[in-house]
Amino acid sequence: MKKTKTSKRISKAEGKRLLHQMQLIRRFEEKSAEVYTETKIRGFLHLYVGEEAVAVGVIQALDEDDYILSTYREHGHALARGMDPGAIMAEMYGKVEGCAMGRGGSMHLFDKNIHFYGGNAIVGGHLPLAVGMALASKKQGKKNVTCCFFGEGAAAEGEFHESMNLAALWDVPVLFLCENNLYAMGTALKYTHSEQQLEKKGPTYGIETATVNGMDLLEVMAATQKAVDYIRKTGKPYFLVCYTYRFRAHSMFDAELYRDKSEVEEWKKQDPILQFKKFLLEEQLITDKEIAAMEVAVEKQVQEAVDFAEKGSWEPVEDLCRYVYTETQGS
Repeated sequence: MKKTKTSKRISKAEGKRLLHQMQLIRRFEEKSAEVYTETKIRGFLHLYVGEEAVAVGVIQALDEDDYILSTYREHGHALARGMDPGAIMAEMYGKVEGCAMGRGGSMHLFDKNIHFYGGNAIVGGHLPLAVGMALASKKQGKKNVTCCFFGEGAAAEGEFHESMNLAALWDVPVLFLCENNLYAMGTALKYTHSEQQLEKKGPTYGIETATVNGMDLLEVMAATQKAVDYIRKTGKPYFLVCYTYRFRAHSMFDAELYRDKSEVEEWKKQDPILQFKKFLLEEQLITDKEIAAMEVAVEKQVQEAVDFAEKGSWEPVEDLCRYVYTETQGS
């Protein structure tokens, strides 16, 4: 794998902010698993543990006006974008105080105020949406970028190829961001792709393409900045493949019988949070004491999100027909 390197220097404040974001995602996901086993969260739950550097690194390169579309493994993206942890947890609890009033759940987080347009449960289904949104921006004369996160499983779907083709034909400002964690739902890449180097698919459509080590935050930041700069300058699409790894099963229903535990342990040695902590300590941008204090603060922040969800309210039965076609009850 060709890796994008960076010599980027960061300030103490930026280093602490980035570490806090990754720590928040990690602890939020771990807590979500805990309350799920208590049946407080129902349905499907796909955790982002191990992939934090991708969400945090990519979103650093995006502006407030840029659009984001994601997969059903989107908690990390939503948190990195700035969505309130309490609103996310309440949504997963099915409470009215959730970001989608409890109607979307874990796989359908949404907040138009920060241009976070889902959470999409259909594999590959949001890629055409991203192309359409980017085309709309182009026609409206906007300078924003549409960033579309998806996994390697989606790259085997027809929507992927159709979307890449149209994006190239129409020259739309979309960033196709593939989080390649090697196993899709539970099948190794070699069984689903005749060409396992997914980055080879972009050039066949004439789309500028690059790969990056998705376990290294600074490398992801640098690679994404390069991609976004290219899109803003040319108005053309870009394909970035982040090689990453999820430390937990595909979902809470997954027995995870398709990969060896030893492989997981090997990948954990590349834990993006541990790597970034080491970098900050070596560069004297943070101290062990500050890291410990940050972990306490993150734990408190996540617990407050859980408390908010616990105290939330259920939607009244008489309101169940609202928002089906309009926001006006009874119309």
